[in-house]
Amino acid sequence: MKKLTRLAAVVAATALTAGAVAAEGLNVPNLSYRTGPFASTGIPLMNGQRDYMDMLNARDGGVGGVHVDFQECETGYSTEKGVECYEKTKGDAIVTQPWSTGITLQVLPKTNVDRIPILAPGYGFSPMADGTVFQWAFNAPSSYWDGASMILNYLSDNDLENLRGKKIAFLHLDHPYGKEPIPFFEAKAAEYGFEFLPIPVGLKEMQNQSAQWLQIRRERPDNVIMWGWGAMNAGAISEAVKTKYPMDQFIGVWWSGHSADLALVGEDGAGYKTITWSKPVADAGVMAALQEHVIDTGMTASSAEERAGVFYSRGVVMSMILAEGIAAAQAEYGVGEINAEQLRWGLENLNVTDERLAELGMTGMIPPFATSCSDHTGHSGGWMLEWNGSEFVQVSDLLTPDRDAIAPMEAAAAADYAAANAPWPVNDSCGG
Repeated sequence: MKKLTRLAAVVAATALTAGAVAAEGLNVPNLSYRTGPFASTGIPLMNGQRDYMDMLNARDGGVGGVHVDFQECETGYSTEKGVECYEKTKGDAIVTQPWSTGITLQVLPKTNVDRIPILAPGYGFSPMADGTVFQWAFNAPSSYWDGASMILNYLSDNDLENLRGKKIAFLHLDHPYGKEPIPFFEAKAAEYGFEFLPIPVGLKEMQNQSAQWLQIRRERPDNVIMWGWGAMNAGAISEAVKTKYPMDQFIGVWWSGHSADLALVGEDGAGYKTITWSKPVADAGVMAALQEHVIDTGMTASSAEERAGVFYSRGVVMSMILAEGIAAAQAEYGVGEINAEQLRWGLENLNVTDERLAELGMTGMIPPFATSCSDHTGHSGGWMLEWNGSEFVQVSDLLTPDRDAIAPMEAAAAADYAAANAPWPVNDSCGG
């Protein structure tokens, strides 16, 4: 209540001074990828992100009454271009949103010098969850290791002993993103006695995966887990249909759950599943607000079909996470135009409760979660969605990752990273 009162004071103060001093706004650049081989997924995500910020600007004058300057720098998902975009946009930015795991890994060492927080919702380097080591990096609300754990829990009915003797193929983009969950899968395979079979897909093979699916047909795995992106997803789903692999044994990570990719095969894709930490809710209050303030006014670049899909709504949720971090910082510091260091505090003090989601009109779109000084992810958990031939539908209750297994791995990997990049500042004062 105290923080809400302080935020109300910030809004009032901003309104009172607006006539005397023009607000410069909040510079929150996004390293977008509307072009290139991953554009099919990037476009709806970027549209959802932008539309939410445009809605806040139109309806509320921004966040805390301060305009949000949501500029994009196009990377085409290229790591090299992404680093160029980071250097070009960092100036007075209060955040960087790198998108690619490869770009995130390149920007990560710069954070202690530039002191600009990285916001990478649901992607990036899983050990970024350790806020004592990665003081400027945030991957709320779930990490890739969380996602891998939830998938295994779902496949095993929450008892990984049920996987003993089974074979699980891991079809993944041969890129830092695709390789990210391999350490977790390998550790669980060794512990529980199932065979883990990595099958990489090169960037040039995304649309022609005949060799990979010939291997899957030969190996006859009990399940295929896909860590795909962009054109790779559509290619894999088409090959699975062509080779008659049982779709109900095929599960993707949240970036492999794009509605448009499944629409290409329609009924033939029925049974395919994807883990997700966000999902569309057509009658959510936020969707009505977007309709009124952005869509009906002609400000959106999205289509009605796109807005009904998983990825557009995920973009909306991602911008909500950033806006909530901004609002928390404004309330804490009593200023509207916060700086990067203040936003860092806001992002590690997120408290997205069920009550807050209801206020935002986002009930059911994301599970509640909270971050802290030591926990920069929040580990919200997620749901399993299944393609029914025409759309994704929820087929599980809330799934949660095995934090007892993941936390020690995060701490060890974070410590290794700090040692390899010494001298690396560590915040030993984090108490939770």
